[in-house]
This record gives sequence, C-alpha cells and structure tokens, in this order.
Amino acid sequence: MESRTKLSKFDEGEKVNPTFFKSIVGSLRYLTCTRPYILFAVGVVRHFMEAPTSTHLKVTRRILHYLKGTIDFELFYSSSSDFNLMEFCDSDYAGDIDDRKSTTGFVFFFGDSVISWTLKK
Repeated sequence: MESRTKLSKFDEGEKVNPTFFKSIVGSLRYLTCTRPYILFAVGVVRHFMEAPTSTHLKVTRRILHYLKGTIDFELFYSSSSDFNLMEFCDSDYAGDIDDRKSTTGFVFFFGDSVISWTLKK
C-alpha cells in the first residue's frame, strides 16, 4: 500500500461486488500469518468489506501485485549469540479520515528475530 493513502467509507467510486472483495481480503488475511509485513495494508482494506468501491479494490490489487513481486521473501529465524531486545513503535495520530482514530503498531526483536508484533486502531 502506498504511504499516505487515505481511504474513506464515503468514497464516490463505482461499487464493487462485496462477495468478490471479501474473498480477496479473506485470502490476504490468511497470508498475514506467513507474511506479517502486509498486515497493516490488509488491516486498512478490511474496514471497507461491507460497501467496497473501485478505489478500495485498486488498493487491494496493489497488495496482490506487491505479493507477486516478493514471492521469494520469507521470514528467517537464525541462531545467533546476539541477545539484544529491541522495540520499534509508530503511530499516526487521528489518521483515519472517517472516525479520526489513530493507528498504533509495535514490533519486538530478540537479536535478529521478530518475537512479537501488533497493530491496533
């Protein structure tokens, strides 16, 4: 998903078949188990499953296009003697243009391996 993309429930675009859109988003949600780096983008598009428009479908197809280009990417957990615990977090304050809620996320690394992450609106 492109950074700074703002989607709205009240988009004026052409309506899309909700069943088709839900099947794509459901498949993407399943993929987040093995590809956590798409979690934010999938979390954004899933908010529009009830009344999707062509703009929402365009963003969803962009996620699929990204996955096609990164098919060889994978999580790698190595054995390491580096036992540093690091945390990274970020937030967009009132970033949702519909309800003005913030999205916050964090990730914990133990050495070079991800041990926990979350994203919450």
